[in-house]
Amino acid sequence: MSEPLTTPAVRELLDVYGRRYRVGESDLELLGRPRSWMLWLSGAAMFAAGLQQYGFGAIAPVLTGAHGWTFTEVVVSLAVWAVAQASVVFPVAWLRDRGRLSPQAAVVLGGLLCAIGLVTLGHATSLAVVFAGYSLLGGIGTGLVYGTCVGAVMRWFPDRAATRVGAVSGAFAYGSVPFVLVAGFALTAGNRAVLLDVTAAVVLIVVAGSGVLLRYPPQHWWPAGAPDPREWARDKVRNRSVSANRPAIRHYRPAELLRCGTTLALYLTVVLAAAVLLFDLAYLATFVAERGGGTGLAAVALAVLAGLTGTGRVLLGWLSDRLGRRRILQVALIAGAVGQFVLFYSGEHRHAVGLVLGAALAGLGNGCCYTLLTGLVREYFGEDSALQNFGVLYSAKAVGALLGIGLAALVVAAHGYFGAFAAAGVLSLAGAVLTGRLAQPGRPKSLLPAR
Repeated sequence: MSEPLTTPAVRELLDVYGRRYRVGESDLELLGRPRSWMLWLSGAAMFAAGLQQYGFGAIAPVLTGAHGWTFTEVVVSLAVWAVAQASVVFPVAWLRDRGRLSPQAAVVLGGLLCAIGLVTLGHATSLAVVFAGYSLLGGIGTGLVYGTCVGAVMRWFPDRAATRVGAVSGAFAYGSVPFVLVAGFALTAGNRAVLLDVTAAVVLIVVAGSGVLLRYPPQHWWPAGAPDPREWARDKVRNRSVSANRPAIRHYRPAELLRCGTTLALYLTVVLAAAVLLFDLAYLATFVAERGGGTGLAAVALAVLAGLTGTGRVLLGWLSDRLGRRRILQVALIAGAVGQFVLFYSGEHRHAVGLVLGAALAGLGNGCCYTLLTGLVREYFGEDSALQNFGVLYSAKAVGALLGIGLAALVVAAHGYFGAFAAAGVLSLAGAVLTGRLAQPGRPKSLLPAR
């Protein structure tokens, strides 16, 4: 529901696609500061929160040696973490849209739970504690931060959503690079507790500190000083996204989304992309180290994977505005598939340059889907329930975690790493094929933009 119009200057407009805009309020009137503050605060929180996912591959080898746990047992905790994290995003959006969960409370609580997850990894002596503290509490905390911060940027930057969401979503990945490098070169069983405790304290301060200041604008808010939204919706010169990404025919509620045929194809695409990315995050560092590359090269490869996942989201978000989100997603998934075979070959032969290239392709390819998903959701299913609809489709990451980590453990045991990397490449190609079949609900094929 839209917030009531409180002053005569505030009014709602409709564009030619039936989208509503609340105009007449500036960010300075709402916040007392520019809206860029919300971008930086969201980015800072995401920068710290993503460490539990993208830094896990650097921690896993130390956990395996610390208490005699098998590598399979350790990486399954990452799969459960991803299930918890992805499953929280929709409820966060649902509660936020109904005014039952403020963004400040969500992010501050999320920061506390993220810190608990990291402390657990530093001190746990049993797998049950790891699954409770890291997988469940840490996963839920990260989901609270992720869903709230992505939603904040979507609401504050309706005129530049793709690039701004790409920047904040990218911070979730590349924020882990410093930790991955430090952990890869210096983390041991002896200093595990100290290093992870210090990291947890930094994460808590950054995330909670950002959350205290985070705010949402009124629903459908359009920034004062931006072009008239009705003209912006049709201006192919200033708004390059208009011709490449047609707006939705109508607005879908989550219940309607679940009955739409396009939803299944898009959901499966996210499942496959997530499965491949999480497989790489879980297994890449250990694979490189086992093949004689050493912990240093393993850390560099994992850092490149995380770094390109993050920076690539910014680049691909910008390209998708100009060339179309479906097209960019398809090309990215093909690149991710190629990256799997490059990673295996280079790891087997200890080719450092090849490993860096493969990690870059994998990160740029399979890591981009979440950023492009926010745009696809808005352009396929409308704006009114965009955050909730994004949460529904983002939950596909939970299924992808079970496929990419759980199934990979069985494949590695039966067929070795070649079978696992080959399967990951095939899954990424399957995602590219599915992407080619995506179409806007309700729009006749004759009215779809040419690919």
